[in-house]
Amino acid sequence: MANAAELRAEVIAILSSEWKRRKGATIPTTESVKLDNDGVELDATVLYADLVDSTDLVNGYKDWFAAEVYKSYLRLACRIIRDNGGDITSFDGDRVMAVYIGESKNSQAAKTALKLNWAVKNILNTEIQKRYTSTTYKVQHVVGIDTSKLFVARTGIRGTNDLVWVGRAANYAAKLCGLRDGSYASIITEDVYNRLEESAKNGGSPRQAMWQKATWQERAMTIYQSSWWWSIG
Repeated sequence: MANAAELRAEVIAILSSEWKRRKGATIPTTESVKLDNDGVELDATVLYADLVDSTDLVNGYKDWFAAEVYKSYLRLACRIIRDNGGDITSFDGDRVMAVYIGESKNSQAAKTALKLNWAVKNILNTEIQKRYTSTTYKVQHVVGIDTSKLFVARTGIRGTNDLVWVGRAANYAAKLCGLRDGSYASIITEDVYNRLEESAKNGGSPRQAMWQKATWQERAMTIYQSSWWWSIG
């Protein structure tokens, strides 16, 4: 068992050690980042996919039903993330975090959000209704996306550790999920929107804007919201 002196010494070592920084060309893994003060710099786009009102789901339905919804939603999210160039970096209960890098990272992340919205509506909710004909429950979700420079470090202790993603995108993408009001399933920052390819901005026939401009009051910044979906063949 560690004593206070040992714990203090570990904190002092972290605070006093110089950081070894390097540019990253790929998504870091726990194997590629050392547990001491070793960090990787990335230009990246972060996506969080999150179930809405999961507390009500857990409190109002059988535990096995809630588990089926969790598993189904996260399975869809993970498959679509990977199919669109994202790297799954962590899970937190009912939500998943993914990171995208490269020239098309913002469009890939935005398309992930739109495709997940389609899958929730046309696969997950459809199959829930088929399987449980008496339930009124419908999955609602939200995806938040931001882009920025990230600093990736490894945290924890030997045998139990993971990567920590430090930077605006990781923080804001998660917080955007909290802006849900039931009308929009996809929310992105202006920095993401301004870097979208045409196909990720406008859809339908005739072409229409898929994203609606809004203000994130807490941060006094422009964001874009969408209720659109992107069909999966």
